[in-house]
Amino acid sequence: LLRAHVHTHMYAPSPEFQAPPTVIMFPRQREMSSKVLRRQKRDWVIPPINVPENSRGPFPQMLVSIRSDQDRNISIRYSITGVGADQPPNEVFSIDPVAGKMFVTKPLDRERRSSYHLRAHAVNMNGERVESPIDLYIYVIDMNDNRPEFKNQVYNGSVDEGSKPGTFVMHLAAFDNDDNTTANGMVRYRILSQTPHSPIPNMFTINSETGDIVTVAAGLDREVSNPGNYSIIVQATDMEGNLNFGLSNTATAIISVTDINDNPPELTSRTFSGEVPENRVNVVVANLTVIDRDQPHSPNWNAVYRIISGDPIGHFTIITDQHTNDGMVTPVDFEQNRAFMLTVVVNNQAPLASGIQSSLQSTSGVTISVVDINEPPYFPTNPKSIRFEEGVPAGTSLTTFSASDPDRFMQQSIRYSKLADPADWLSINNTNGQIITTATLDRESIYVKNNIYEATFLAVDNGSPMASGTGTLQIYLIDVNDNAPSLLPRESQICERINRNAGINITAADTDTDPNVGPFVFELPTFPASIRRNWTVSRLNGDYARLSLRTQYLEPGVYEVPVIVTDSGNPPLSNRSIIKVKVCPCDENGDCTLVGAVAAAGLGTGAIIAILICIIILLSMVLVFVLWMKRREKERQTKQLLIDPEDDVRDNILKYDEEGGGEEDQDYDLSQLQQPDSLEHIISKPPGVRRVDERPIIPESQYPIRPVVPHPGDIGDFINEGLRAADNDPTAPPYDSLLVFDYEGSGSTVGSVSSLNSSSTGDQDYDYLNDWGPRFKKLADMYGGGDDE
Repeated sequence: LLRAHVHTHMYAPSPEFQAPPTVIMFPRQREMSSKVLRRQKRDWVIPPINVPENSRGPFPQMLVSIRSDQDRNISIRYSITGVGADQPPNEVFSIDPVAGKMFVTKPLDRERRSSYHLRAHAVNMNGERVESPIDLYIYVIDMNDNRPEFKNQVYNGSVDEGSKPGTFVMHLAAFDNDDNTTANGMVRYRILSQTPHSPIPNMFTINSETGDIVTVAAGLDREVSNPGNYSIIVQATDMEGNLNFGLSNTATAIISVTDINDNPPELTSRTFSGEVPENRVNVVVANLTVIDRDQPHSPNWNAVYRIISGDPIGHFTIITDQHTNDGMVTPVDFEQNRAFMLTVVVNNQAPLASGIQSSLQSTSGVTISVVDINEPPYFPTNPKSIRFEEGVPAGTSLTTFSASDPDRFMQQSIRYSKLADPADWLSINNTNGQIITTATLDRESIYVKNNIYEATFLAVDNGSPMASGTGTLQIYLIDVNDNAPSLLPRESQICERINRNAGINITAADTDTDPNVGPFVFELPTFPASIRRNWTVSRLNGDYARLSLRTQYLEPGVYEVPVIVTDSGNPPLSNRSIIKVKVCPCDENGDCTLVGAVAAAGLGTGAIIAILICIIILLSMVLVFVLWMKRREKERQTKQLLIDPEDDVRDNILKYDEEGGGEEDQDYDLSQLQQPDSLEHIISKPPGVRRVDERPIIPESQYPIRPVVPHPGDIGDFINEGLRAADNDPTAPPYDSLLVFDYEGSGSTVGSVSSLNSSSTGDQDYDYLNDWGPRFKKLADMYGGGDDE
C-alpha cells in the first residue's frame, strides 16, 4: 500500500463551515546504501476523500492540499491525472501546481458517477519526477435527490372471484436512483385508495417492502362489483417510507375479478312447446331460452342442452345459439308418431365451482307436435338397375318401376309419366309403372355411356297439393355381334417396285366389344382375279396385317384394292372394304418422289409439261412487269419539266387544224422574229425617247436565277422572289407603267408601234406631262412633242 503522512483529519468542505484543509504528504523514500539498509517509520494509509453531491459551491471548492518533503530545498510542481482531471469528464478536479491545493470545479452527481480515482504527481522545474505518484480516491456522498419511479403508470392484475384472504394478486415495483444502501434509496409501498369500496373499502393490502398485493378479505364477486374491476392507488416513498423526509410517487393498479362458474344456467320456463311438419328435418321447431349471470361468451356462460327423456331413438337434437345462448330444438329423423314429450336439462361447458349446487330451473319439458302434410311418393330402389342384351325389339316389357306413398293415413293413387328418355326407347304405364320398349335397344348408340342407358320417370300422387317424386332406371346393355368391322386406313401409298420391307399395315375398327371384335381375319377376294395376281395380304398379329405387291413391278397410279375383314364374334361378321393405294416411283430411301406422286395421282407426261410451261409463262410476265415499272420510275426521275415533254407548249408552234387559204397563208417572214446582230441603232437614240419593247440600257437589277427544273412546291416561292425583286429595284418604272418581266432579245428589225398615232377628233396637248416628273416621262415621250416624231 502507498502510505503518506496525514497531518489533519479528512473532512467534507461546505460553504457553512470552513475547516482546515487536509494535507496529503508524498511517502518518504527509503534510503539505500551499500552497507546499511535503514528502515523508515511506517506510513499512514491515505484515506478517501468524500465529497457530497449537488453542492451549491462556491466553486472552485478546495478539497485537500498535497505536499512533498522536498519542497524545502527545491521548487516543486504538482499535477493530477485520471478521469475527471485530464480524462473525460475533463476539469472536474483541478490543482494549484505551486501550492498543491486540489479543487472541485462543479457540482457532482452521484447518479452519474459515484467515485473518481486520481493520481497526484510531483516534479521539479525540469519536469523530472521527485516523488512517486500517489493514488487519490474521491467518493461522491449520496443525497436524496431522486424520487422513486414506477416503470408503468398503470399495472393490470387479476384475481378469481370468491378467492380466500391472502391470495396473491399482483406485484408492483418502483426504482430509486439514489444509493439503495442508504435510506435515500430504500423504497416502501402503501395503498392510498380503493375503488369501488364494496364489499369493504380495504379488500387488498400491499407488502411495504416487496410490493406484492394480496387479498385481505373474502367476498369478491364479479357479478356484484360491476364491471368486475378494482382500481387501487399505490404510493412508493423512499427514506424507508418516512413521509416527512422521503420523496414519493404513485401508480394505479387495475385488478380484474375473473369469473368462475358460480351461477348455474336457469331456463326461463318450466315448459316449452312447438310443432313441425312431418318429415321436415333440420328446422327449428322450439326455442329454449336460458339465463346465466356468469361472464358472457365464456365456458362458464355457454349453455349445453341435453335430452334426458322422451326421445330414446334420437329423432331430435338441440343446438346452442352462439350469440344468444338459446337452445334450438331441431328434428333429424321421424317415425310414425304424432307428438313427442321431451325432457331437457341445461348445463355449462365448464363445471360448476366447488360448493355451487345446480338449480331446479335447469330442467324443463318440451312438447313437439307433428303436423301431417302430403308427402311426395318415392321409388324404393332409386336408381334401379336391370340387364338386357342389345337388340331387344320394340314392345318388350323390361320391368315394373313403381313408387310408394309415405302417407299411410291417406288413400291416394299414383300416376307415372316419362320425364327423360334421351333416345325415346321406352314408355311407362301410367297406372302400374310397367316399362315397355318402343324401339330397338342399341348399345352402340351415342346415348349409351359405359354400356348403361339411363331414363328418368315421374310419380305424382293426387293429394292436395299434389306431390311428385322422380326415379332413375339404368339399363345395362349386353353387347351382341351386330356390327361388322371396317378397314383402316382408307388410303395409303406404296412403291411401284416390290421391296422386301415395303407394304401397308392395315387394321380394323369394330364398334362392338369383347368378344365380338378381334382377332380379325384379313383376306383378298377371289374376284376379280387381278387383285390376287397383283396384291397379297400377310398376317402380323390378331389385329394387324400387311398389304404388299405380289408382282415385281406395278405401273404407277391409284388402285382400289378390296379387302375382306372378319371379326371373332359368334356368329362372325365380315365386311368388304376398299383401300385406295397410290403406286408411285420411289427414291433410294423408299419414299415417293414428287414427280412420282403427281404421276400416281393420274396426270400424264403431257399434262405435267403443260403445267411447267404455264409456270414459266407466269414467271416471264412477272419479270416483264417488274422491268416496265423500273423503266417508268427511271423516266420519272430524269424528267426535266413538271409536265411531259410532248405536252410542253413553250417555243413550239401548235397546229389547231385550221383550214386556211392554202400555201399563200403559210408564207411568213421569220427574219422579223430574230434578234438583230447590232444594237447601235438603239443605243444612238436620243435620251428620253425609247420603245417599251426594247431592253433597257441602264444597269438592270439582278433577279434570282430561275432553276432549270423547278420543283412543283417551289413555284410559289419563285413567283414571290421575282415580285420582291421588282418591288425593291430602284430602276424599275412606276407601278402604272409597262413592266418588262422577261427579255426576249436585244432588238427587233420590225418597226416600233409607238410611232402610230391614235386617231382623234381634236388636237390635244400632252406637253404638260413633262412637268410631272420622271414617272410620267414615258407618257410625255409617247404623247408629247407631236411634230418631233
